[in-house]
Amino acid sequence: MFKKPKSEDTENLKAAMEATEEAVAADKENIKVTDSTSEVDNLVSEESKIEELEKQLEAEKNRNLLLQADFQNYRKRVAKELGAARIQGLHETVNPFIQVFDYFQLATKAAEDSDNIDAIRTGMNLIANEYQKALDELGISKINAIGETFNPEIHEAVAHEASELPEGKIIKEWNCGYRLGERLLRPSKVVVSSGNAPEQDGE
Repeated sequence: MFKKPKSEDTENLKAAMEATEEAVAADKENIKVTDSTSEVDNLVSEESKIEELEKQLEAEKNRNLLLQADFQNYRKRVAKELGAARIQGLHETVNPFIQVFDYFQLATKAAEDSDNIDAIRTGMNLIANEYQKALDELGISKINAIGETFNPEIHEAVAHEASELPEGKIIKEWNCGYRLGERLLRPSKVVVSSGNAPEQDGE
């Protein structure tokens, strides 16, 4: 015959069920807390990465600013050095000709006060020698043209004339040419022989 459960057994069973429900609820809460903690950890990790990237970006910006400042300083320094070199080059170029100009002024004054042609000629020769000296100091050399074969790389023909020299030979020079080292400063302006003049009938 089925026995009716005692009231004490019922209470124990009820308490056990409540304890089980509480344990299940606690487990669920623990799971929620664990998930939340994991999400927080992930967020903290992402924020740390972002902060690190921001620091790296800031460092690169600063480095770029420093490079730009260095480049600007370099450009200013180079411009200053080029300017100084240009002034030095002008000084070295002009200075010898100032001396020649001094001699020229002295010769001009002497010619005004004297009728001595020989003295004037001597003064002009002195100027010519000083001028040549100045050109030599700068490495400038004259191109010899008279009697040479016409070369379009260093000669500029301004006319052709019949002469006893073979065709293509230079017979006159209007302006002499100059070189600076191997570089052509200006070509010689010359008159080129066109060969012997044709004989006229009856001569």
